[in-house]
Amino acid sequence: MKRTTISKQTAAELESPEAIGRVDDLLASVGLIHGTRASRRNTWQSGERKPVGRNKNLAEQAKRVPPAKLELEHAHLLAKFEKEIVHAFSTRAGGVSRVYRPYLPASKGDLNLGYTKHDERTNVEENRKRLLQSVADKDKLWKLVTLHQKHTPIVRMLDDESVTQMRGDAILTQLHHRLIAVMTADCVPVLLYDPKHKAIGAFHAGWRGTLARIVERGVGTMRLAFGSKPSDLVAAIGPSIGPCCYSVGEEVRHEFLSQFEYAPSLFTDVYESDPIRDKYPLLFLTARAPGHSPIGPQLHLNLWEANRRQLLDAGLAKKNISVAEACTACGTSRYFSHRSEQGFTGRMMSVIGLR
Repeated sequence: MKRTTISKQTAAELESPEAIGRVDDLLASVGLIHGTRASRRNTWQSGERKPVGRNKNLAEQAKRVPPAKLELEHAHLLAKFEKEIVHAFSTRAGGVSRVYRPYLPASKGDLNLGYTKHDERTNVEENRKRLLQSVADKDKLWKLVTLHQKHTPIVRMLDDESVTQMRGDAILTQLHHRLIAVMTADCVPVLLYDPKHKAIGAFHAGWRGTLARIVERGVGTMRLAFGSKPSDLVAAIGPSIGPCCYSVGEEVRHEFLSQFEYAPSLFTDVYESDPIRDKYPLLFLTARAPGHSPIGPQLHLNLWEANRRQLLDAGLAKKNISVAEACTACGTSRYFSHRSEQGFTGRMMSVIGLR
């Protein structure tokens, strides 16, 4: 009887692209795709992986051609005061930036409004000019006032007409013809207006700012500085990452539980449907102790509700708070998303100003 000798492979051979490719092919044949837990047939064809599940949806959105015209979104509650204020939440349509989607037609680009390391400064300046022209009154000289944001609870007061940039994560003012702005690409933008005392505010609330109660601090500052009554204030929460997509670590839940009585209602466990895992459970066994395996539900945080609850606790009326409920991570064809686009993305602006 003839014996077949199997030679031992070196580490270099086992880690070679060819060996890894053979393993990838084997796993792909049963639907196990590298980099995602989703499982579909025909996801490995012609030598390349095809995005599936959520990744497929994002890939399809990325290929959509945006309109050439600048598109802005508005909150219906703030729109009622259009004779007194201007406001807008920008999208990525109608700009000249092409670094994030170079495959777009030559006549179209993204409205990136942040001075990111990827985009040309001249592009951002042109995009900001287009935003200002679209939002502000044509017969008045308006100035754009931005923040150097650092996820802090710092609220700044704008009372100097010569200032165009401040450090912090919120701006309050009673100055006219100043378009105060916050930049986001998943974090929550909040705009406030006091129709009685003609005062406005713009807030940048990521999970750190939300945890530090930046919106509550802002309402309190408006009471002290302008004499505002919270019951008179009108608030709009703009497009940002939604509870459908915002997965966080257990340490974030611990921080919120230590600060807010209602914190448990802000978190949900999200389970992914995985037919391969159900059909071949032995493939996913690990040597870790129960409860220590990375396999399991994701913890999702609802920043929309967290900031809405803060506004309510600060004294705003429920009827005076609007929530866009537009998820930036789900809609990358319309919005910039730092999380969905792995940091390689632009910035949107949420702006408000007194006429």
